[in-house]
Amino acid sequence: MRIYISADMEGITGLVDADDVQPGGRDYERGRQMMAEDVNAAVRGAVAAGATEVTVNDAHGPMRNIVPGSLHPAARLIRGKPKQMLMLEGLTPEHDAVICVGYSRAGALGVLSHSFMGHEIEDMWLDGRPVGEIGLAHATAAAIGVPVAALTGDDCACAEMTEWDATVTTVAVKYARDRFAADLRPAEEARAAIEKAVAASLSTAPKASEVPAAPSVLTVRWQSASVASTLLGIPGVTSADTRTVQTQGALPSLYRLFGVWTRVAASLTNQPPYC
Repeated sequence: MRIYISADMEGITGLVDADDVQPGGRDYERGRQMMAEDVNAAVRGAVAAGATEVTVNDAHGPMRNIVPGSLHPAARLIRGKPKQMLMLEGLTPEHDAVICVGYSRAGALGVLSHSFMGHEIEDMWLDGRPVGEIGLAHATAAAIGVPVAALTGDDCACAEMTEWDATVTTVAVKYARDRFAADLRPAEEARAAIEKAVAASLSTAPKASEVPAAPSVLTVRWQSASVASTLLGIPGVTSADTRTVQTQGALPSLYRLFGVWTRVAASLTNQPPYC
């Protein structure tokens, strides 16, 4: 059994603030260790369920958060950027399941809630439905032919995942009090819950069949009209208003194209992600 873990940081046990998750933040070094421990709990659960190969994609910010020596020895690490497939780099139809570790909610209130670029992306829609990192990862994995078996994060992220697919096992490691405040589960308790839930989810998760490549419409509303205007130079991109652009295509190619959008936006802006 081959398992793929996409590891974000905002939904990691104990982390609540930009200083916990951004390089240079006063608690970032502690935060990256907490991230490794949550990921290791997921790896242990996968191994307990019979995984013979585990791939971990460091999917947060600079994508160099997990120190290789701190990762469970059973896992391989995809580290650094740019990555053509962003948070799903390295996912192939040969994988049996996806585990999303440390994810956060989009749009609605949640701990460190955001979509991909924090301040720069205000809202996103997939075929008219509000979407963020969770929904877009789920839809893209399904298009590749791999089911999402489990997700960890705060209670708001877990609720968003359940809205997308109620069969996905979720583990709340903290409970949002506001965007930068949470009621935290004790670290050892949270990691034990992750390990147990991942093992259980993999014992029952079916192998997804590849979703036909039907076109979808991705719409993104940016904080900056400059970003939207520049993206109109890409063939197939149209405007809904001065800050909102959209395009049509089949997943997973649409997900890869969105990665190009984020790189264009990053070249035009210099805002910290949690303004």
